[in-house]
Amino acid sequence: MSYTFEIMTQEQAEEIAFNWHYDGDYSFYNMEADKEDLEGFVNAETRGKYTYSVTICNELIGFFSLNKVNDHIFDISLGLRPDFTGKGEGVAFLKSGIEFVKNNYDPEKLTLSVAAFNQRAIKVYRKVGFKDSGTFAQNTNGGTYEFLKMEYV
Repeated sequence: MSYTFEIMTQEQAEEIAFNWHYDGDYSFYNMEADKEDLEGFVNAETRGKYTYSVTICNELIGFFSLNKVNDHIFDISLGLRPDFTGKGEGVAFLKSGIEFVKNNYDPEKLTLSVAAFNQRAIKVYRKVGFKDSGTFAQNTNGGTYEFLKMEYV
C-alpha cells in the first residue's frame, strides 16, 4: 500500500475527532473521551503544522503527529481509523510514518507514549524497532493511567 502524508485539514480533523469511535477498552482513544485532547486536535492553531492526515487513494485512514522536542528528537502520536485496527495494518502504517519523518526531518530519535494496557499497539511498536524506555502516570480521560514511553533510534 502507498500512504500519502499531507498537512491535516480542518475537515479531516473533525472527521477523526467526531466520527472515529473505537470499541471496548480502545474507546480510551476516542477523541471525545478527553475534552482537552479533543479541543487541541480540532483547533488548527494548537494542532499545528506537524499533524498529518494519512490517506490511501484519497481515503483518510489515519493520522500522524509530530512534536519537535529538539532539532534531533521528535515525539510522535498516531492513529488508524477504527476499521483498520486489529487487522495487521499497523506495522506497514508505522513504518511508512517513520520513513516520512526520516525523509522530511532527519531525526536522530523518535519517541512515543502508549497506554500500558494497549498491548496490541505495543506489540506493533516493538516489532518495528521501538524499545521501552520507562513508564509514567498521566491524568487523562477522567482518571490517572499508566503509559509506556518508547524510543526508536
